[in-house]
Amino acid sequence: MSEETKGPTLVTEGEFAGWKNWAHDAFETRAGPFYYREDETGAAVCAFRAEQRHMNGGGFMHGGCLMTFADFALFSIAHREMAGQWGVTLNLSGDFLEAVRVGQLVVARGEVTRGGGKTVFVRGLITADGTPALSFTGIIRKVSPRWLSAGGARQQ
Repeated sequence: MSEETKGPTLVTEGEFAGWKNWAHDAFETRAGPFYYREDETGAAVCAFRAEQRHMNGGGFMHGGCLMTFADFALFSIAHREMAGQWGVTLNLSGDFLEAVRVGQLVVARGEVTRGGGKTVFVRGLITADGTPALSFTGIIRKVSPRWLSAGGARQQ
């Protein structure tokens, strides 16, 4: 993957015009799509609109969709700390707090709790129309593009 496809892409149309996403991430684009911007303080804000296709058989958002969004938010929140480096998720855990319904605006905010080295620790909260829906913590490991192209941990 080239350097220019690694960074965020500006969205120019629709509800999230002016936000960014990682358009090169095919899974997140199909699962969401999910969006990211920085607020007035420079902190990451991630969002998407809950649609019927995000729901489970019970009519509420599928937990896997929320966790996928949490993983997206993990990297968005850590974007500055990553400073253009590649990373992989080492750990992601979440506590489901409330059901998310079709039409709700789903938003994630958080913070880097420790960084500065090869490992970045993040915590965050996902809300649906302002109501807490999922709290999460995650750990990112910075890796080189060579590590990724060599098959990751299988061929260090």
